[in-house]
This record gives sequence, C-alpha cells and structure tokens, in this order.
Amino acid sequence: MRIIMFTPLSDAAKVLPATSFLDAHIECLPAVPSSYATAADADVVLLDARGDLVRARALCQLLTGPMSCGPVMLVLEEGGAAVVQADWGAADFVLAGATPAELSARLRLVRRVAQAPLPVDEDRIEVGDLVIDTTAYTARIRGSIIDLTYKEFELLKHLALNQGRVLTRQTLLQEVWGEDYIGGSRTVDVHIRRLRAKLGTEHDHLIGTVRNVGYRLNSPEEQD
Repeated sequence: MRIIMFTPLSDAAKVLPATSFLDAHIECLPAVPSSYATAADADVVLLDARGDLVRARALCQLLTGPMSCGPVMLVLEEGGAAVVQADWGAADFVLAGATPAELSARLRLVRRVAQAPLPVDEDRIEVGDLVIDTTAYTARIRGSIIDLTYKEFELLKHLALNQGRVLTRQTLLQEVWGEDYIGGSRTVDVHIRRLRAKLGTEHDHLIGTVRNVGYRLNSPEEQD
C-alpha cells in the first residue's frame, strides 16, 4: 500500500505515532503545489489537519475534487472532528492518538470503499459542446470540426480520457510524445496554448491550469 502524508514534518510518527507500527512506508511531503501531483497514484493520502483547519479543508477539497487522487484521511486532534463536514471530501479521519490497530483498520476500510472510476467510452468522448471521435480522429465543437494536428488531437484526447484529473506536464509528455522524447515540458505548454486558441474564447476554459502542477479538462460548468 502506497501512503502519502501531507505535513510540514519529515517523520509521520511525529504526527500520528501509530504509523510506526505499520508495515507500509509513509512518504511525508510538504503541502505545496509541486507535491500535489504525487498523490495521484497513492492508495491513501493522509492529511495533517491538526493545526490550520481552514487550510486543511481547502487542500482536502483540491485533492478530492480537481486533483481526483485516492481517498484522503484527515489526521485530527481531539475535538477537531466536530468541525469536519461532508463538503471537505475526506473519506475518513483518524485522531492523532489513535492506536495502531484502529489506524490499520481504518486504512484498510478506506482503501476498500474507495470508489472505482467510471468506465469511459474511448471511441466517442463528449464534454459539453466538444465531441471527440477517437476512431475517426476528429474533434468537433457544436458539430464543426476543429483543425488539429496529430499531437494536438492526441493531447486533447488524453485530457478528455482523464476529464477532471490534473495531469502533470511530465505525464503528458510521456503519454502523448513517448518516453523517448527529448524535448522539454515547454512543448506541452505550447500545444495547450494552441488547443485553447482553436477551441475559441467560448470554450478555451475547458482546459484548466493548476499552477505548478499541470493541466486538466474541466467539466462544461467549470472555468479556469
């Protein structure tokens, strides 16, 4: 089980002593934008919410919303649980003084009930007015074909297949250009800029930016 903890401390046991008895290694990361993308493939994300609950709430909503990472478990001090609401997006919480047995049980349960992603029809992807036909290699806005290069189409398709999930520049480089590509991440930025231009001012907000992390394809109701 891969577990990440967002905390200013370097030792998870200083936040949650029961972690010392877990078999799994816990990677501690600071709660800064450059670290958020690493949570995407974590089995469970622990969030140190013992101090600033307002900041913890904002980060929890980011991770479980736009970032779409694994289940988030809050680490709280006694009394902090009374503040947590459903709109935080946390899958569960654990008090800092929890026993090893309780922590282990909560981690197993939260991982088991984590919602699996819905299946995606990879032949036809619809995002509001945008329709992508992956078999015909065409993308349309309100029925009108968008003139895209091959890489622009592949980039748009990959964003659409991961709608709502933030993808780092490095991930996009590997998935669209391939692991052997020797160019830098600026290539992604240039292609994103071209895609937005071709989508037009009415629809360019569909491609959102998460500063210092990467890009995502928003739902039609969202704006960058």
